[in-house]
Amino acid sequence: MKVILTQELKGKGGEGDVVDVARGYAVNYLFPRKLAIEATPGNLKQLEARAGNIRKREETRFEEARGVAEVLEGKTVTIAAKVGDEGRLYGSVTSSMIEDAIADQLAANVDRRKMDVHGHIKEVGQHPVTVQIYRDVKVEVIVDVVAEAGDDKGSAAAPSAPEPTIEEILAEEDARAAEAEAAAEEVAEEAVAEAESADAEDDVENVEPIEE
Repeated sequence: MKVILTQELKGKGGEGDVVDVARGYAVNYLFPRKLAIEATPGNLKQLEARAGNIRKREETRFEEARGVAEVLEGKTVTIAAKVGDEGRLYGSVTSSMIEDAIADQLAANVDRRKMDVHGHIKEVGQHPVTVQIYRDVKVEVIVDVVAEAGDDKGSAAAPSAPEPTIEEILAEEDARAAEAEAAAEEVAEEAVAEAESADAEDDVENVEPIEE
């Protein structure tokens, strides 16, 4: 079915874009979260009337995104982690950790759900990470992973780092789960929503119009 996006949706478009999505995905995910409304004749007419305002907002968002990109492009952030033998980390560096490092060290706010770490970061050293600022505005940030104070970056002559506590293991598992859920959110939600769509189609009539 056709819907009108009310804000940016990764992989789909931005505010005011009319896109095709599965009915179940729209009814069970997009509409309840107010990410989109149905592209009815009435809503399309409202969209046409508000096209100028939407365009101005998009221009502002792109301008702000390009400003953030200039701050981040090619920059390096440092993250200290527990290191075991041969420079291997206990656990991995998560996108949440990178998000916090960028905020603290570069004074820029980014969304961890829009990062591509190109696999898992599980070793000390420098790792390129792609950060999507807004729509097609992306930059590459270098994440420099170093050993925490007292560690020797996994040197063979150094004693092994202590085994992580249960709390640390659980925290790492939670972080990984949250990261994986964010990365696969749209695909998973669409699959689940499609299976449930037969029972939820009546809810479409309750969708609210786009706010000014």
